[in-house]
Amino acid sequence: MDLVTMLLSASPDPNQGPLPAWDGPDTLVLAFGSGAWLEAPGAFQPLLEAYPSSCVLGCSTAGEIHGAQVHDDRLSVAVARFAHTRLRRAEALVTGPAGSIQAAETLADQLAGPGLRAVLLFSDGLMVNGSELSRTLGRRLGPEVAITGGLAGDGPRFQRTWVLTPQGPAAGRVTAVGFYGEALRHHYGSKGGWDTFGPQRQVTRSEGNVLYELDGQPALALYKSYLGERAAGLPATALLFPLSLLDPAGRDENVVRTILGLDEAAQSLTFAGDIPQGRLVQLMRANFDRLVDGAGDAATGLGDANLPPGLAIAISCVGRRLVLGERVEEEVEATLEALPPGTVQMGFYAYGELCPQASGACNLHNQTMTLTVLQEA
Repeated sequence: MDLVTMLLSASPDPNQGPLPAWDGPDTLVLAFGSGAWLEAPGAFQPLLEAYPSSCVLGCSTAGEIHGAQVHDDRLSVAVARFAHTRLRRAEALVTGPAGSIQAAETLADQLAGPGLRAVLLFSDGLMVNGSELSRTLGRRLGPEVAITGGLAGDGPRFQRTWVLTPQGPAAGRVTAVGFYGEALRHHYGSKGGWDTFGPQRQVTRSEGNVLYELDGQPALALYKSYLGERAAGLPATALLFPLSLLDPAGRDENVVRTILGLDEAAQSLTFAGDIPQGRLVQLMRANFDRLVDGAGDAATGLGDANLPPGLAIAISCVGRRLVLGERVEEEVEATLEALPPGTVQMGFYAYGELCPQASGACNLHNQTMTLTVLQEA
């Protein structure tokens, strides 16, 4: 696998070297940048023109990861040419959470085929139910296909996100690439590092990813009582206090859910993924050192040091960036240090992370550092 990463700006940079002439159906091009790039679609033209027959994917971010650094308003790009792995790109429309199942089925129809080993997926971050998207895609493709990826971000604004298409950045899309063949080595890991606090509470009324009541009380009012003065900054301040969704079977680690929006009239909270009725939840808060340690743990054991260096796609949550503040680069340094020597790292801060759990089923995660490492044997 030939591999190069770049950090581009919206305006042409005379010091930027030429893009590698690797266009072809087995070349993967990833590009992650801020929501503002939606207003500058021409900035993507050099990439799209250089790789017209390649699998080009990407999305908007809450920060771009390039090596051990975190940037804003740049474009973090990776170009990987595979020698023995076949690629196939898929795309579907999604206009709201209710369309997530249909979008997943459309992707599955395009990707299903002999030799499918793994799927890397990027979705609009505001118009999708990530739980239904990942669950449906996983069910249609089968447990032997590992699905990873993330939901596009827009910093702490929650106003607009985009996904990269062959025509440029666009909202309301879900894109994915399938990897086919025995040569692919696909590694993944996901860890959090948040601490739970307060009592466990039962979800007494919910619909999909909308939470109405906890222990029979209006969810928004109860949540505001915990936030105190921070409630004035909702929904952005909710990133500092996510919910832990407890696994009743005890097979998997508890899943974390982040708030994307709220409805004052209904006193409800809208999350990036499902909040099943009857489940127990618990509030969480940050521990700086544990967040950084969690990122390193996510990368530990990923990749094969006996193979040529691979590409690590790091997808962390916007909430982690807000909490870590000026210390944010410590977590991407921790992941890079834990990966095999020579591994190239890039990625973005997201509104949700997709990764299989211990049971093997892909799920939506929030507030985690999730890594996907691609290598060829």
